[in-house]
Amino acid sequence: MRIKTKEDRRDRIKHRIRKRVQGTEARPRLTVFRSVAHIYVQVVDDRTGRTIASASSVEPKVKGGMKQDARGGNVAGAKAIGKTIAERLLEQGVKRVVFDRNGFLYHGRVKAVADAAREAGLEF
Repeated sequence: MRIKTKEDRRDRIKHRIRKRVQGTEARPRLTVFRSVAHIYVQVVDDRTGRTIASASSVEPKVKGGMKQDARGGNVAGAKAIGKTIAERLLEQGVKRVVFDRNGFLYHGRVKAVADAAREAGLEF
């Protein structure tokens, strides 16, 4: 596979990560996707192929709860999404997850989601 675009590079990294990172029922996989304007987070049990919880910056419920300066495209919005997903998981009794950065660098918004989820009570 030749790397021609940034997306090709991210796909190669993503496949390399997914070889090692598997979500189970006891410890599901928390995966992050970021676009230019929004950020999306899912928690998946890979053995059954079921999404346990999700949160994104396009949801009206989450969007309304964000601070004035927080949007999906900045770090403040990513922190709000991390906190939201942690709260939703803790309600379901899930405390431990495996973090999947989905080929993105662990920096900026991806790191903000992870840090906010840890602060809200998730372990990974």
